[in-house]
Amino acid sequence: MAGHSAFKNIMHKKGRADAARAKMFAKLGREITVAAKMGMPDPAMNPRLRLAIQAARAENMPKDNIERAIKKAQGGDSDSYESIRYEGYGTGGIAIIVEALTDNRNRTGGAVRAAFTKFGGNLGSTGSVSHMFNHVGEITYPASAGSAEKVLEAAIEAGADDVVSDDDGHVIICGFDSLGTVAGALEEALGEAEGVKTVWTPNLTSPVDEEQARTIMKMVAMLEDDDDVQNVFANFDISEDVMKKLTAA
Repeated sequence: MAGHSAFKNIMHKKGRADAARAKMFAKLGREITVAAKMGMPDPAMNPRLRLAIQAARAENMPKDNIERAIKKAQGGDSDSYESIRYEGYGTGGIAIIVEALTDNRNRTGGAVRAAFTKFGGNLGSTGSVSHMFNHVGEITYPASAGSAEKVLEAAIEAGADDVVSDDDGHVIICGFDSLGTVAGALEEALGEAEGVKTVWTPNLTSPVDEEQARTIMKMVAMLEDDDDVQNVFANFDISEDVMKKLTAA
């Protein structure tokens, strides 16, 4: 199992998904506010806002929360946030990308650097590892959305680039710039998605042993616990044997 999806699956099994919901809503709300402040408050006229709202709806964020986040930007009393990407290496040479929205570069940079240092990693310059990833759009649907054939047909019609279907569901990949359009077309064909987001997918993955996997996951957890951090991506690969040990612990 590759990269960050492995971490998410394990944490879900550990029961942390519900505990993190409030923090997730706060981060989604921040993205909506920033998007609305940077452009028009109308999602039809603001692609970034439209995508942020799609992502929030996919995570079952209440409509009232979404509307409050937009009104916060319109009120002019919201903080000024900027998008920053941090890149570096974790234990075992694992490449890591951290995306953040912050109103204080020093605070966020210090927290990210502390996480890398604590778990034996090294923070590099922007661009030091991103060349090892592809920046794409990812739309997920549960298996109940339809057969692999049905989803593939809908994805092709929507302009997606690839589809991976298994017993757990469907993952649809599209270009970074076309995510909003593809997600909208898929919603008309298949209903609301389970997830809509931009992701960094590794060109090559690096295998990790049990100890390295635990260290990387602790590092990712520390990074994601920071209010300024929006997303964390890594190129580690966990074998089935290691996965069994991690989930059994």
